[in-house]
Amino acid sequence: MKMTKPHIFILFVLCLPFLAKAQYITVNDTYTKEQLVRDVLINNTCASVSNISVLGGNFASGQQSYGYFNAGSSTFPFADGIVLSTGRAVAAQGPNSSLLDDGQGMDWPGDTDLEAALEINNSINATILEFDFIPLGNKISFDYILSSEEYHDNAPCRYSDGFAFLLKEVGGTGGYKNLAVVPGTTIPVKVTSVHPEIGGNGGCEAQNEEYFGAFNGFEHPTNFNGQTVALTALSDVTPGVLYHIKLVVADEGNYRYDSAIFLGGGSFKIETDLGDDRLLATGNPLCKDETLTLNATNANAIRYEWYKDTVLQPEITPTYPVTVAGTYAVRVELTGGCFSTGEIKVEYAGAPTVSNAVLVQCDEDNNGLALFNLNQADAQVIAADPTLSDPVYFRTNGEAASNTNPITNVTNFENTQPVVYARAENQYGCYAISEVTLNVSNNNIADPQDLKKCDTDINPTDGKSVFNLRDREAAILANLPSGNINYYTSYEDALSGLNPIPAPDVFPNTIPFQQRIYAKLSSGIDCYGIAEFNVIVNSFGSSLNDVQAIVCRGGDVLLNAGSGFSSYKWNTPNNETTQTIRVTAAGTYTVTVTNSDGCEGTKKFIVTASSIATVASMSIRDFQGGNNSATVVLTSDSIGTYQYSLDGITFQDSPTFTNLDPGRYTVIIKEANCGIITHVFYIMDYPKFFTPNNDGTNDMWRIPYLQFQHNATVAIFDRYGKLLYFFKGGQPGWDGKLNGYDLPANDYWFRIILQDKREIRGHFSLLR
Repeated sequence: MKMTKPHIFILFVLCLPFLAKAQYITVNDTYTKEQLVRDVLINNTCASVSNISVLGGNFASGQQSYGYFNAGSSTFPFADGIVLSTGRAVAAQGPNSSLLDDGQGMDWPGDTDLEAALEINNSINATILEFDFIPLGNKISFDYILSSEEYHDNAPCRYSDGFAFLLKEVGGTGGYKNLAVVPGTTIPVKVTSVHPEIGGNGGCEAQNEEYFGAFNGFEHPTNFNGQTVALTALSDVTPGVLYHIKLVVADEGNYRYDSAIFLGGGSFKIETDLGDDRLLATGNPLCKDETLTLNATNANAIRYEWYKDTVLQPEITPTYPVTVAGTYAVRVELTGGCFSTGEIKVEYAGAPTVSNAVLVQCDEDNNGLALFNLNQADAQVIAADPTLSDPVYFRTNGEAASNTNPITNVTNFENTQPVVYARAENQYGCYAISEVTLNVSNNNIADPQDLKKCDTDINPTDGKSVFNLRDREAAILANLPSGNINYYTSYEDALSGLNPIPAPDVFPNTIPFQQRIYAKLSSGIDCYGIAEFNVIVNSFGSSLNDVQAIVCRGGDVLLNAGSGFSSYKWNTPNNETTQTIRVTAAGTYTVTVTNSDGCEGTKKFIVTASSIATVASMSIRDFQGGNNSATVVLTSDSIGTYQYSLDGITFQDSPTFTNLDPGRYTVIIKEANCGIITHVFYIMDYPKFFTPNNDGTNDMWRIPYLQFQHNATVAIFDRYGKLLYFFKGGQPGWDGKLNGYDLPANDYWFRIILQDKREIRGHFSLLR
């Protein structure tokens, strides 16, 4: 943040002796537009300039927003030039002592071309310098610096005035091209696009920091908070064509925090473009024996001077052939007495080093032809320089040199010609070519025996195991010289050498139970064919799955290990060696079996004890109307899994039956392995009324099925609690009399005490 004016004044008084020695730029805003363009910016005759205009702020003081600046003895990068500002031009003079904030309340518009170039829509306070020119060279450039008061605190993260250097062909169909961009990009140069990392609240990451100049203190040649480094705007042009250029700077959004563009005096150059530098650092050097023809042809040329490393060369033609590294320059004298210059730096990359290679493939049918994987020659070709790219293969040397018609089936190439050509390039695109000779061999080797294993791992039924394929190498190499053996899972891969098994000593078969393996032997340049064998996993499959069995109390159960094994051994006290045994006790029994392949496995039998059920009692809840229930209670020695039924058809796991009507029931209790028993029980309820009129129906009030509980008692009372009658479960019931006399129709109460000590109370009606 800049100091307020009172603070600045005090500092100025205290530091007056030092300030007197300070050097700042000076600005003269009385130059005419012609002087600014012809005498300051261009100052040469290689361009015909016309139609000059300048437009800026209309300050009441008569000062302008544009003018000529001179650096004097200050450290400003340009000795002199033009300044275009969004405020008063003279306010740009140093030191950096006050806030530049001109333009408030002025009728000072922005510029629509600038807004279109920068994709903004709210510019004001625009200063515009425009002119037409006809170049005599094929390239223009000029130097500039962006200075701004917006280079403070975290403003570079959010705010930026706009400027652009706009170029277009007069009368052409194309629009303006903005030349003021970050080098090598299309990003406009702005405060928000060129700044270092801004810390603190509201901060932001650096943007194109290498093009930021500095934040300025008090002692600076200009009165701005910061600026970019000196940058160059450039463009290709066509000699003799009329162009229009528009240099414009404007505030964005409001008048606050002015910005300015400083254009280097005489930096508007009409140059001859010889092309981009060809350097190792930029990744585009020339290759060995490559000639670069420089072309400076210009229809307005009178003569050409060529220089290599500042030494004048004898060539006087428009073109120059470059065959060695150096800095080359041209000075073209054009009509009108002006000179257009151009320069290019050229470096050469070292030539790649490649080696010839030989591939050998097995001729399975002795016809002289085989299929080759040309990529197997890659390592041989680039052995001297592994940094080279993977080679590309061609049928002829000419095709390799021109990089045309490469071989496409490189992994399955038939040797219809004895030699192919490999082209390898370095990082700069420089190439070398080597020969790859394709030889065939018809030696054959015998197939070894299959490799077998027992499936005894954690999952003995999946048909998979881990094999050491090298266990068959001795058989493969019998009567053959030692060599390198690679293993493959397909014949095609073995032929082409693609996808070898990476760790053949710990190979897990990928196809269950049986998989074909292909072993390819090579020794020097000889090929001994392809041997084949199977890896076989001998598995017991599901035959060793655990078996669950039930043994009933007092009985036995047969355990069968299954047929087809060569031996059996049980873990019983007698260690039986038979296929089957009978056991009478619960427990876990195992048998170890051996099959015909010599594989040994174990089968487990889990035997659980069970018994037929024995009923201890019935837990009955009756006298509940339709909500009666009964539960079967078994003795403690009843072990097993039981099911219960009342009709012999529908069975249930629960021993409880609900929603039972009064009646006689027979419960069936089933154990699947050990047998069935039955048990009878009764559900009782009391009649709600009776009619003792000697008609043979309902003449007695009794409890159905109570006769099976002889010790149960029933007491009958009138409404006052007087005992009227008493009988036991085995007796007939009450006939409605007291001492031989009929009692009247009325409600009567009862109390029943059952043999299980349950007590039932209620009342019923006597009807006459």
